[in-house]
Amino acid sequence: MFILSNLLFALARILDIVFTTYMWVIVARAILSWVNPDPYNPIVRFLYSITEPVLYAIRRRIPAFFGGIDFSPMIVILILIFLQNFLVPSLREMALVLRV
Repeated sequence: MFILSNLLFALARILDIVFTTYMWVIVARAILSWVNPDPYNPIVRFLYSITEPVLYAIRRRIPAFFGGIDFSPMIVILILIFLQNFLVPSLREMALVLRV
């Protein structure tokens, strides 16, 4: 069972890194929305392409525009924080239980 335990530990660590990285990408996207970036810049296009599907899904479900302010990045970050604080420790605990 130690192999499955190690797999769950590795999966928990990878998810932790992915959630943290995606949070920073969302923050970078929000900061870019304050300025007028070149839409043909490859970095801007990359940030928009990996964040827009998630942000669009939130915007479609929750009318988050109040006074012209888009709260969808904040909602996505809160969801990521919840998953990071719930899913990652749960996987680590499952790995510890399997190790015994």
